[in-house]
Amino acid sequence: MGKSELARIIRERRAVKKGYNDKEVTEEKVLELLEDAIWAPNHGLRQPWRFLFVGEKQLAGFAKRVASTYPVDIQKNREDYLTEPNAILVVMMEEPEIPKQWEENYGATASMIQNFWLLAWEEGLGVVWKTNPHIYDPKVKELLHVGDNEKIIGFLHLGYFDEQPITNERISAIDKFTSFKA
Repeated sequence: MGKSELARIIRERRAVKKGYNDKEVTEEKVLELLEDAIWAPNHGLRQPWRFLFVGEKQLAGFAKRVASTYPVDIQKNREDYLTEPNAILVVMMEEPEIPKQWEENYGATASMIQNFWLLAWEEGLGVVWKTNPHIYDPKVKELLHVGDNEKIIGFLHLGYFDEQPITNERISAIDKFTSFKA
C-alpha cells in the first residue's frame, strides 16, 4: 500500500530559504492558510498565537527598521537578508507565568506553524522558520508592538519558488525508538 497524500506532503516539504520568484504572497492567501493552520492542538483551547503580516509593499521599510536594531556595520547585511523573501509572517505567542502552560503554548504554536508550512507547501508557497537574534531583542519587540506577556516565536520567511530544494534524508525513527521494559 502506498503512502497517503498527507504522508507524501510531510516527506516532501522543505525549508525554502532562497530562490524565490516574483509572485506576490498576498495577505489573503496567508489568512486563508492560517484559518486551517490554527486547528492545531492547543491545551485548553488557549489559541496562544498572534500574527503580524509584512507584505511586499511594507517589506523594505520593515527590514530597514528591524536592521536598525543591529550594530551599524551589519545593518545593510540584515536589511538585505530581511528583504530576500517576498513576505514575512511574524508569529507571536502568549507567555503565561506557569511553566507548564508556557510549554503547552509553545507546543501548540509550533504545531500551528507546521500546519501552516504543510498547507503552504501544498500551494507551492515556500516557508522557512527563522529564529535570528532580532526575535529576542527588546527593541524589535517594541518596534512590532509585541506585548509584555508575548514572545516572538519566529519570522516565517515566505515566497513562491520555481526550484524545489534538495531532499535530505532523515534518521529512521527505529534508530531513535525504544520500548519501556519493566
